[in-house]
Amino acid sequence: MKYRVFLDDEQRVTLRDLLKAGTAPSRKLTHARILLKADKNGPALHDVVIAEQLECSRNTVFRVRHRFIERGLDAALRHLHPQNLKPHLLDERTEAHLIALACTKEKGQARLSLRLLADRMVELGHVDKISHETVRKTLKKTLLRPHLSESWVIPPDQSGAFVAAMEDVLDVYAQPHDAAFPVVCFDERPCQLIADVVAPLPLKPGQPYRFDYEYERKGTANLFGLLEPKTGRRWFRVTERRTKADFAACMREVVDVLYPEAVRIHVVLDNLSTHSKGALYEVFPAAVARRLSRTLEFHFTPKHGSWLNAVELEFAVIGRQCLNRRIASVEELREEVTAWSERRNQKGQGVNWRFTTQAARTKLSRLYPSNSPVQN
Repeated sequence: MKYRVFLDDEQRVTLRDLLKAGTAPSRKLTHARILLKADKNGPALHDVVIAEQLECSRNTVFRVRHRFIERGLDAALRHLHPQNLKPHLLDERTEAHLIALACTKEKGQARLSLRLLADRMVELGHVDKISHETVRKTLKKTLLRPHLSESWVIPPDQSGAFVAAMEDVLDVYAQPHDAAFPVVCFDERPCQLIADVVAPLPLKPGQPYRFDYEYERKGTANLFGLLEPKTGRRWFRVTERRTKADFAACMREVVDVLYPEAVRIHVVLDNLSTHSKGALYEVFPAAVARRLSRTLEFHFTPKHGSWLNAVELEFAVIGRQCLNRRIASVEELREEVTAWSERRNQKGQGVNWRFTTQAARTKLSRLYPSNSPVQN
């Protein structure tokens, strides 16, 4: 047999250590096994047997032996596929043109896909030809993904109103826990009610839970949520709407049922039209509304700053763990939310809020007005 493999002791130790570590690329590990099996001072197996045992082709076994004899052990292990030896299509100047094009918004186009970027590079004369895969690999190096977009909450620059509301909320979070003056976060989110038209197939070994694409829309519902970050206490209420009356009823339950012994309840909530003490007077008699309003102290998050409301974290968790499925009715939604919140309350898992006013002045200094230096 041509190109016979004779390994010395040092080469065998190197190959066995490589296989024992198991951290090298799979191709490199396969080449190491081929050399050990083809060693004339070892098993000395035929190419056909080696190919069957390692589930590779005979040509692969032959090429590894060939490279070992012609160029040594490193060449046999680190050989690259011919397609990886091709020179890069784009030089630095062309890559710069591609990056600039990817960051440019064109009229009549929501965003440039990878294929459109490749076509535009050819149309502008930067390259003669280029594939969308080359575009993807080039942009991947710079962490650019022009074919994707994400909705984001962008706070306004140099806004006194924003930073005033932000620091007020952060100061409330910084207060030590006091049962007489609890700090709670309140918010709401819509829920779609969706029913199955065809009964889903249950989960089986080797098969995921499967449901039919067709569904029946049953309307919407609203989910109010409250979280006390320091203690991990949470409370939810499902309603058909989110009117001022619903908000006022929630606030009354917070005062009279959840925290009846509290002297003052600090409530962090978003700036919605229904979130006001005026809603209490529109729903309850003046005496009741005044009693509730004396106990409640509202701290509104700034506009474009709803992320400052810690209950948003709880809504994210319940969205993944409980609501990420089809729920057909308000009654079913109420049962599922109640069961989830009771289990969650048993754990008593609070929120370790570490974003402070000082951190905001350091990391978000661009939001502060220029005539209000953050160092003072």
